[in-house]
Amino acid sequence: MQQNGANTINRTAEANTVINPIVTERKGVYYVVFCITSYATFADAYAAAPDTIAAHVARSKGLHEQGTLLMAGAFLDNPHEPLSTMAVLTGHEAAENYIKGDPFVLNGTVAKWYIREWANIFA
Repeated sequence: MQQNGANTINRTAEANTVINPIVTERKGVYYVVFCITSYATFADAYAAAPDTIAAHVARSKGLHEQGTLLMAGAFLDNPHEPLSTMAVLTGHEAAENYIKGDPFVLNGTVAKWYIREWANIFA
């Protein structure tokens, strides 16, 4: 697997050909968006940006109802790292749209984000 900016490119071992994740949506493959925020804890984020959290949750619920966002949430506070979140989406384009339209990204409080393909063993 090779990192390319915020995207991940997979190469098959057989032919070493690039599989474009935007074009090839495969059964059992999902796209996970990881975000590292500029907040130390969820409590800090809530104190500083309650309206942004409300907008983020409302948008996420809408995407979940549409079926593109399967699950999302914040990792529990870890004193050794900033507040981080993740979201699992049904396709690469859905993942790109999710992160690029996220209220925290739009207001500049996401320090870093990336998307990775994820294989669901139960699919």
